[in-house]
Amino acid sequence: MAVLGASALLALAAGCTPAGDGGVAAGGGVVSSGTPGESQNCGNRSSDAIGGPFHLTAHNGSPTTEESFKGEKSLVFFGFTHCPDVCPTTMFTLGKAVSLLPAGKKAPRTVFISVDPSRDSPEALAQYIKSNGFPQNIVGLTGTLDELQKAVDGFKTTFSRDEETDGATGYLVSHSSILYLMDENWKLQTYFTPDESAESIASCLTKLS
Repeated sequence: MAVLGASALLALAAGCTPAGDGGVAAGGGVVSSGTPGESQNCGNRSSDAIGGPFHLTAHNGSPTTEESFKGEKSLVFFGFTHCPDVCPTTMFTLGKAVSLLPAGKKAPRTVFISVDPSRDSPEALAQYIKSNGFPQNIVGLTGTLDELQKAVDGFKTTFSRDEETDGATGYLVSHSSILYLMDENWKLQTYFTPDESAESIASCLTKLS
C-alpha cells in the first residue's frame, strides 16, 4: 500500500482557490490531474495514515465521529459555505460524477466538513448541501476550532482564515482542495485533485467499487 507524505496532500488555497498545477506526489511518483491516466492510476493513491478520529456536529445537529461513517465508503471534502469557487465547483463536479456511475453502482456518501465555524452553523450547512447539482447523499459537518483542527490533522492538512480578504462574501478561508475517498474502515483509498473531470472521478469510483 502506498503511503503518502503529509506534504503530498497539502493543496492549500490563497483564500479559497487551489494553488499550483494540481499535481500531487503519491507512492514515490506524481499523479497529475488532467491527464489521460487519471482513472488508471487512481488505485495507487491509498494510505493508512490519512483519516483519524474526530468529533464534530452534523447538519442535523447530531454528534458525529469517524465511527459514524464506517461500513461504507465516503468522499470527504473540507470547505465552507461562503467559498466562491473550488467548493461549489467540486460539489457540482462530484454530483455529475455520481450521475455517471453505471446502473447498480452505489455512490459513496459525501461528507462536507466546514472549516468556517463562525458562519457555518448546522442550520447553514443543512441549507447549503441542498444546492442543486450537489450529490444527493451528503452530510455536512462543523464544530469548534479545536474540533476542526483535530479533524484536519487526521487528513494531514491545514486551514486558516484570511483576514486580508473581505469581498462580497466576506473573509475567505484557505483550505485543502483535495477530495478524499475513504474506504469502509475510514482509511484513504484514493483522492481527486480539483482539475479532475466528472468522467475521470466516475471511472475511478467504478473501478474501486
